[in-house]
Amino acid sequence: MSYMLLIVEPRGQRQSRGLEQGRAVYARMLRYADSLKQRGHLIATESLKEDSKAARLTVRGGRRTVVDGPFTESKELVGGFFLIDCATREQALALAAECPAAEWATVEVRELGPCYE
Repeated sequence: MSYMLLIVEPRGQRQSRGLEQGRAVYARMLRYADSLKQRGHLIATESLKEDSKAARLTVRGGRRTVVDGPFTESKELVGGFFLIDCATREQALALAAECPAAEWATVEVRELGPCYE
C-alpha cells in the first residue's frame, strides 16, 4: 500500500532556526529519506518552499480565481512529503515516527486511494 507522509509545519518556524540550524535539520531529513530508500519504502520525497510565492487557484462557474501567497490565515503550511510503500497502516505510522520532523512538526499519514470510497 502507498501512504503519503505530509510534513505540516508551524508558520514562521523555518525563519526562527537560522541558516546553520536549518541546514542541520535538512541534513537529518535527507538521512531519513536515505534510510527509507535503503529499506525499499521510499517512492518519492520533496521539500516544499515557503508559501510566499505559492498560489491557490479555484474555478467556479467557469471563472478562474488566483490568490497569491503567503496565506496569512493559515497557522501551518505543508513543508514537504514522503511517498512511501509499506504493508500496513501500522507500518506507515512506525515509519512516520522515525521522521525527524515529528519532533518539530506534525507528520500526517494518509493512505492513497480513490476519493469516492
